[in-house]
Amino acid sequence: MVVPPALFFVSGATDIMPELPEVETVASDLRKQLIGRRIDAARFLWERTLAHPDLHTLEETICGLRVIDVGRRGKYLLIQLDDGESLIVHLRMTGQLAVVEAGSPLLSDKHTRAWFQLADGEALVFTDSRKFGRIWLVHDSTEVTGKLGPEPLAWDFAAESFAERLGRRRVAIKAVLLDQTTVAGVGNIYADESLFRAGIHPLRKAATLNREEAERLYLSLREVLEEAIHKRGTLLRDYRTPYGEDGYFQNDLRVYGKRGKPCPTCGSPIERIRVTQRSTHFCPHCQRAEDIAAEG
Repeated sequence: MVVPPALFFVSGATDIMPELPEVETVASDLRKQLIGRRIDAARFLWERTLAHPDLHTLEETICGLRVIDVGRRGKYLLIQLDDGESLIVHLRMTGQLAVVEAGSPLLSDKHTRAWFQLADGEALVFTDSRKFGRIWLVHDSTEVTGKLGPEPLAWDFAAESFAERLGRRRVAIKAVLLDQTTVAGVGNIYADESLFRAGIHPLRKAATLNREEAERLYLSLREVLEEAIHKRGTLLRDYRTPYGEDGYFQNDLRVYGKRGKPCPTCGSPIERIRVTQRSTHFCPHCQRAEDIAAEG
């Protein structure tokens, strides 16, 4: 029996999508459900969901292959198959994956875009109400993920290299954190939370951060992401895990989605602005605007 998927939700949020902790949670859940299982067939109900290759080639290639691992690179899910191929899925805003039993209503749901028949009768189903999600089958995963920056939780991701990357960018630090070529997997929620913990205003130019500030942000970013993974991510609208348990990091959000509420550190009302067309939340006292003016 498949565990019903769990809903992630942040009240009032309209421009969010799964980030590193949520995608890591999905990968972890699917790893338990898929490793060792054989794919017998593939069907796409909306062919534009398939980014590469064409449907005929995918069907010829994937049928009969077994899943040997499920991982993540940035916000991409990587399902590794036993012939060296990788099935890559980007959920975007509303994509969801679930393993369901034969005859599940989800197989014929109006939002189902693709499904992969497993040898024992169950199926891996991809639903996506807004049709933004994409699926690739490639032999070399870097064909899709090659432009991504380093993984922020990788053992070889050092504070020094992070500071060097920031030092080359004369745009708002929030925009730099959202740039997937700078660091992979970070989006709106965890950028805001990391900047708050580091005491850095989201409009500060990245290049103006000194080494101490860059290291503080580096540590805050890793801390926030690790905590969120441990708590299975943040509740997001239109996002479901494939294995049940709700995420609960939303209970620890300090600024994201808290406009007008008191800062947990100083009590000042949390403010919201737009940075690169994305909602950005910060404390005007703990993340001082004077630092921006001082840049000259």
